[in-house]
Amino acid sequence: MSQDSQKTHLTLKIVIGMFAGIVIGALLQMSFDDSGDRVFNIFGMAFSTYGFFVDGIFNIGGAIFINSLKMLVVPLVFVSLVCGVSSLSDPSKLGRLGGKSVGLYVLTTCLAVTFALVAALIVKPGDGFVIDTEAEFAPSQAPGLAQVIIDMFPSNPINAMAEGNMLQIIVFAVLFGIAMAKCGEVGEKVQKAFEMVNDIIMKIVLIIMELAPYGVFFLMAKLAATTELAAFSNILVYFFLVFFLLILHALITYPTLLILLARLNPLTLLIKMKDTAIFAFSSSSSSATLPITLATAQRKLGVDRSVASFTIPLGATINMDGTAIMQGVATVFIAQVYGVDLSVTDLLMVVLTATLASIGTAGVPGVGLIMLAMVLQQVNLPVEGIALILGIDRLLDMTRTVVNVTGDCTIATIVSKSEGVLDEDVYNADPFSDEMVEAGKVEGHNS
Repeated sequence: MSQDSQKTHLTLKIVIGMFAGIVIGALLQMSFDDSGDRVFNIFGMAFSTYGFFVDGIFNIGGAIFINSLKMLVVPLVFVSLVCGVSSLSDPSKLGRLGGKSVGLYVLTTCLAVTFALVAALIVKPGDGFVIDTEAEFAPSQAPGLAQVIIDMFPSNPINAMAEGNMLQIIVFAVLFGIAMAKCGEVGEKVQKAFEMVNDIIMKIVLIIMELAPYGVFFLMAKLAATTELAAFSNILVYFFLVFFLLILHALITYPTLLILLARLNPLTLLIKMKDTAIFAFSSSSSSATLPITLATAQRKLGVDRSVASFTIPLGATINMDGTAIMQGVATVFIAQVYGVDLSVTDLLMVVLTATLASIGTAGVPGVGLIMLAMVLQQVNLPVEGIALILGIDRLLDMTRTVVNVTGDCTIATIVSKSEGVLDEDVYNADPFSDEMVEAGKVEGHNS
């Protein structure tokens, strides 16, 4: 029996896990309420049936899976970036990579928030909305631009790794890689050691991907069991507008850039992103999805490791096109709810603030809502309006993450093609048979 026939397609497994989790979680929510839940005893301890599954099995299984991914983020980013930078024979290439990557990320973010503002002004999702004054939201204070620049440079790189500060880790890894490249024979020996560690980390990624269907099941089951659909009824127009724009951005903006700047078939990239997209949707975290995104860029899209190891982690840190779309629509939505007319100057300020904030607040917890608070303050709208969209932000956040990781891989592919190091044979390989766990045929690519 062939290897293909022995294994069920990983994507199919993940899809089955996702939908099974949604169905079971929804059934639990409908079956058990305050009057219908049942209590049973295990070893003398009382357990609620609903709580046993939702707060117990689903919560534990999902948390373990997410922690397994987060476990890999810091070592993967640091090791792969050091390997990529130290392998650059031309130091000026690093500057080109940085300029192209940041420039394209800023461009797509600017386009995203502009489209969102135009669409929201046309659709007017906030007209006739009744304000719920009981909901509250207290945003954390976002750092100023000067502090953001200062915080990019670590005073203690070990502490930066412990805290998962991606910008500081990237800066230290780049400096470490440059120094390694300048150390001659000693640097070559250390580089070989990093290469071996990088191979081991990538093997761990493949192992965890085998467990992805189960992790996705737990995550989706808990989400479906704890999400009240009735809470979404008052803001369906806002929800579907943001959702539509997110899908449009992923299916129109990114493919257009691929065609214009790289002369590549965008359908190939979108198909090969399927596993990563499902995973990003389930985890709702670009950082947690980073190991999978990086592996997809190298193994499925043929992005050179020196490019992928720099562009993908950078994108996971500063590229927030999905969040920018939410900010544009949410700003107009909240302005309409409170009866505030936004001037042309206000709209331009929203574009500028949202674009810069995508970089400036990358390391702040709860970044999406904090960035939105910054935007609202810039145009003198009440920050309390954020409470109006909290009920459905979780579902939209999952979709935003899919858009963000798709953008990361798109930009990495474009930059790799522009540098002349994209393996187009890998990129153009049959996307329907290019399963990550079966990617041994390109495992040596760019090593």
